[in-house]
Amino acid sequence: MRSSFQARAAQYDDRDELASWRTAFLIPQFQGKDSIYFTGNSLGLQPKSLRALVNEELDDWAEFGVEGHFHSRRPWYSYHEQLMQSGAEVVGAKLGEVVHMNGLTVNLHLMMVSFYQPTESRFKIICEAKAFPSDQYMLESQLAFHGLSLDEALIEVAPRVGEHLIRHEDILKAIADCGDQLAMVFWGGMNYYSGQFFDIEAITRAAHAAGAVAGFDLAHAAGNVPLALHDWNVDWAAWCTYKYLNSSPGGVSGVFVHQRHASNPDLLRFAGWWGHNKESRFQMEPGFDALPTAEGWQLSNAPILSMAAHLASLRIFEEVGMENLRAKSLALTAFLEEWILAVAHERKANIEVITPSNPNERGCQLSLLVHGYGKPLFDAIAARGVIADWRNPNVIRIAPVPLYNSFQDCFRFGEILFEELGNKL
Repeated sequence: MRSSFQARAAQYDDRDELASWRTAFLIPQFQGKDSIYFTGNSLGLQPKSLRALVNEELDDWAEFGVEGHFHSRRPWYSYHEQLMQSGAEVVGAKLGEVVHMNGLTVNLHLMMVSFYQPTESRFKIICEAKAFPSDQYMLESQLAFHGLSLDEALIEVAPRVGEHLIRHEDILKAIADCGDQLAMVFWGGMNYYSGQFFDIEAITRAAHAAGAVAGFDLAHAAGNVPLALHDWNVDWAAWCTYKYLNSSPGGVSGVFVHQRHASNPDLLRFAGWWGHNKESRFQMEPGFDALPTAEGWQLSNAPILSMAAHLASLRIFEEVGMENLRAKSLALTAFLEEWILAVAHERKANIEVITPSNPNERGCQLSLLVHGYGKPLFDAIAARGVIADWRNPNVIRIAPVPLYNSFQDCFRFGEILFEELGNKL
């Protein structure tokens, strides 16, 4: 068994047209060798090109001081504009529908200000049960701000009893049942725990049929799976850039606002001067004149160093392309899943992959439910140079990222798992 999977991994790596991109990233070392880095779903690796771009901004700051806003090699005044086209391509948007600013949860709150405007009759929100905690806290505080309670206004759709995934038909049924009381469907494009990739287009269509708005947290989807936000008619979305987009810890967040909303100056929002008309911004006069694009939601001038880091990553995505990344991702994840299940069978270990087996319903991530082993198994593989993620009570999350992970990484992981399953834990 081992030799067969090892030979296949070598063969796949030899044929991999994206294999050379691994050398474009700095991989954490373990005992003098590359670690098995399977946590791009939490923090992507640093592109080697990032340091030079950030240093250029530091050099321009040293040389020009405040004049760097207009005289640096990439003027800071318009720096965010360099990210708009490539950022839009990553999520399937049109130019002007995407802007980068703030952090993810800040942007979620800003989007809620504009798109969640409850009335006495239409005030309910539908979301996934056990969404990422920050999303839960955001929703809780937004409802409280409007004088609403969770019990009366929030509908959570959960997996059925004994199941790990949310059935698509249950989402659509919840939307239909809520009817004209529904104000918004707020959903994670991909569940952080299970790795389930949801049908964003169908959810959006159902929300609109009910007269509601559709917004998405794409933290685990952007840079991971192909998206077509404009064509899917999504109203708004936000995402972080430090996971699959490899853009520095806590890096600047992305926001999508469909052009039909972005061009509406009357849409309510919390305003700041960087969202104001560029032609009159420095006149410093009262009266907010929103830019007719997603830029109109900007509050403050750009965080240049964070954006420089993101620019380094987006240049890579421009060159590689999401279609090529998706093709390799599907192959990597399928090979890794097959190898893990073969290891579990050989060791007679009860390991369950709770991520959907359908490749159209998952991205890079596999979530392993390790029945009867618990955290000692995770600790054992971590001690062997595997950087993965543990989630209570007994799930190991691993994410082979196509930009820098190899089939050999996948084989080595399975080999370590096989050996540690044979030890007393």
